Amino acid sequence: MMSYRWIICALLFFATTVNYIDRAVLGILKPMLEKDLGWTQIEYGWIVTAFQLTYALGYVFAGRLIDRIGVRLGLLLSVSLWSVAGMAHAAAQTAIGFSAARAGLGLAQGGMFPAAIKTVAEWFPKEERALATGIFNAGSNMGAVTCPLIVPWLATRWGWQAAFIITGAIGFVWVAVWFLVYRSPEGHPRVSSAELAYIRKDPPDPIGKIPWLVLLRHRQTWAFVVGMAASAPVWWFYIFWAPDFLNKRYALGLTQSSLPLMIMFLAASGGGIGGGWLSSALLRKGWSLNASRKTAMLVCALCVIPVVFAAHASNLWLATLLIGLAASAHQGWAANLFALASDLFPKQAIASVVGLGGMAGALAAMAFSESTGFILEATGSYWSLFAIASTAYLAALAVIHWLSPQLKPVGQLS
Repeated sequence: MMSYRWIICALLFFATTVNYIDRAVLGILKPMLEKDLGWTQIEYGWIVTAFQLTYALGYVFAGRLIDRIGVRLGLLLSVSLWSVAGMAHAAAQTAIGFSAARAGLGLAQGGMFPAAIKTVAEWFPKEERALATGIFNAGSNMGAVTCPLIVPWLATRWGWQAAFIITGAIGFVWVAVWFLVYRSPEGHPRVSSAELAYIRKDPPDPIGKIPWLVLLRHRQTWAFVVGMAASAPVWWFYIFWAPDFLNKRYALGLTQSSLPLMIMFLAASGGGIGGGWLSSALLRKGWSLNASRKTAMLVCALCVIPVVFAAHASNLWLATLLIGLAASAHQGWAANLFALASDLFPKQAIASVVGLGGMAGALAAMAFSESTGFILEATGSYWSLFAIASTAYLAALAVIHWLSPQLKPVGQLS
């Protein structure tokens, strides 16, 4: 029989899938909405920014709330609220209306990753956390794959409003399952004593409330924050701008871009699982936590570099390969970066730390999105944007190593 912790991981995978479907719908429908509503690149940049600003706020405040109320109620509230906000896009007719809907979506979706990383820390020992994170985070790629497959079909058959309503409603199915299935490991009737002992094999964490100001005093917090601030904008760039890049660079229609986008994000799924597996395998071989995590992150950072050539790729499939490799490497990086939060901090602080890093990542992504709109209006070229993406991870890893050369857990926080 499958260990129950992997069923919990599967639930997180599906929540992440729904999360990314709801946020990626806008990018897929951008060409249709530009035509119907007359958006400019700058207006689209503002709509994306509205999401990222409230996502940043949602990340940091939800992280703190989830450390207090727990992941069962925290994820239930987050998914319910973002599903409502996703459906609300159907009522928007102007850039301002879409900005308001995106703001609601971002605020609610900010709770997803703090809750998911905290859930992994509660259900998995350290040696499995990067792998479990890579698996559930592969749901982001599944969402990104599913979106170009179903959304153009929904939009061309019933209109773009129906696409927002139908995809938004999916979240309520997940909420019902989560409410019925989830309990903590100690109180779950499906968890055997042997599995519970394995989950709790690591030394116990200290107990007590941990204020934000205490977290901010530690270099380990800033190492995680830097990693998120450098890498999150690149991932948002792929989600929100890759469909536009393919449509304009290779003169693709709304449905023609579906296959290359699916290939990109399927590759990213493999990268997330592979990156998490690599560091977990190195840990099982006896490597230190520091060497295991940073080796996996270095491999991922090196695999991103070729994306600089995507902007001038001679054909669609070469561009797809380059962006797919970079997206795959990002997800491997993210699996290990998120695992660092649970490696370095006690369980009662994990969601708060992830919230702080997520806020930094969303704010950096907001600035990058704004710059992207102006750069494209001024130059019409994606080259400088892919150049930034290609170097961001190596730079971030260097700073992480400087801030936390041994990845030493912070121990008792007070």
